[in-house]
Amino acid sequence: MTTDPVAEESTAQRRRALRTLLAKPLLTAGADDDALRLVRRHASELREWLAAETGWRLLVDAESARLFKTAPADHRLDPAGQWARPPAGGGWPIALDGTHAAREGRGRAPFGRRRYVLLCLALAVLETADTQITLGRLAEGTIVAASEPELADAGVAFTLTRRDERSDLVAVVRLLLGLGVLERVAGDEDAYLTDTGDVLYDVRRRILASMLTGVRGPSTIDATDFERRLAELTYEPVADSDDLRNRALRHRLTRRLLDDPVVYYDELAEDERAYLVSQRHAITRRIEEATSLVAEMRAEGIAMVDPDDELTDVRMPEQRTDGHATLLVAEYLAARLEPAEPVPVSRLRAHVRKMAVEHAAYWRRGVTEPGADGALLAVALDKLRALRLVADVPGEPPMVIARPAIARYAVEAPTIRTGPASRPSRTIHGAAPADRRRRSRGSFTPPEAPASGSSRKKAPRA
Repeated sequence: MTTDPVAEESTAQRRRALRTLLAKPLLTAGADDDALRLVRRHASELREWLAAETGWRLLVDAESARLFKTAPADHRLDPAGQWARPPAGGGWPIALDGTHAAREGRGRAPFGRRRYVLLCLALAVLETADTQITLGRLAEGTIVAASEPELADAGVAFTLTRRDERSDLVAVVRLLLGLGVLERVAGDEDAYLTDTGDVLYDVRRRILASMLTGVRGPSTIDATDFERRLAELTYEPVADSDDLRNRALRHRLTRRLLDDPVVYYDELAEDERAYLVSQRHAITRRIEEATSLVAEMRAEGIAMVDPDDELTDVRMPEQRTDGHATLLVAEYLAARLEPAEPVPVSRLRAHVRKMAVEHAAYWRRGVTEPGADGALLAVALDKLRALRLVADVPGEPPMVIARPAIARYAVEAPTIRTGPASRPSRTIHGAAPADRRRRSRGSFTPPEAPASGSSRKKAPRA
């Protein structure tokens, strides 16, 4: 049987284009020229696949390519990843995942409430601005926009007279520069921070217009309750027919398999769970063919693994102090997975303090100082939440509960072999060979364990 080299190359290019869009949904001319050309070349096939399997829109023009991804919704988790019931009245999904906050750059602090409000206000100002704007003029417009009575009633106030407020605005501007909404013409943001200068930007209107990804415009929503406003912003009506309901289920599940480190069956609504169980092979096969991701199906759920370790913004394990501490916390929780019971955060802090003393010679300075354990644990839990390895338990005292995928970080007892070449070994469940890297997704169980029906729990992306 012969293969067509041209067809194979076209398929490979199409996969690269889709993977690029999944990793970076907004590509802009100048910053992403090669990727943008690749997406343009296969735009028709990409639009067709995305519309059929995910319901996401793809807009491609000379200046940019925009994949309009929509956030998944879930009735059981709140925006912080905590277990929760639906709001009173029932039926309103809550948008998931507050674990991947925007950042002005890699390694910088995540955006909080104030920065997100500033981001929305800055976008509103830019919408009516000229084709060029200075940072000072943007700041003035933001102050005026923040004085609206509705924002004042909600406790939002910006004067930008304090350095921390000005730093927040600069963080927003640098995010917009990274996204391609603004393009620096002259000046530097640090000069604005020190009151020694200003910055001039070009406003790229076509990219600005593609920032919102909701299926509805925020101004069309009348609800006043936060959960209902959020739900209406992402709500997608489904016609009352079996075919269209099944298509909506396929879209929601495919989106989650593409975006989430692992999809647990117990986090799905009943109709989603039933559909995924019956159609998991068909859904994962189509994803594998389009993206080269590899499905790992286990009793507790499904993860789509990236052998090339490219499609992730959170990696584990990592080197250095925070990476090692996170791995040790995961190991501690994995050893207490069966039965899975809530673990007080105070107990985890005590474990981190103990580990800091044990590894003080290898970790960064100051890890044994008072309070350092809390900072180390906060970083570790943020990463474990993002990878769906733990979930917060509501109430006091603060507690977390391990999710099945964390089992891959359990440690077996040492194996002692006799003979001249033998040496003790310490095996981590599900550890992959060195040449099989993962994207924030990993195997649920040790490779030798049964795929389903096993009493051993399983684990996710690494």
